[in-house]
Amino acid sequence: MRLRQVLSGLRWYVREFTGEAAYDRYCERHRGSNPHAPVPTRRQYERLRVQHQEDHPSSRCC
Repeated sequence: MRLRQVLSGLRWYVREFTGEAAYDRYCERHRGSNPHAPVPTRRQYERLRVQHQEDHPSSRCC
């Protein structure tokens, strides 16, 4: 049982680190607010995220 907890924690960490969990959260919010609209693919989501960061550079120093 302890091994399962360790593996679960490791899986959570890797998903948060790679951004996969952020995409899953985005999909859940998207489905909740736009149930009839198609959910963007992971590639489309990444493009939207990068575009948003470029349009709103307040969190970067340069």
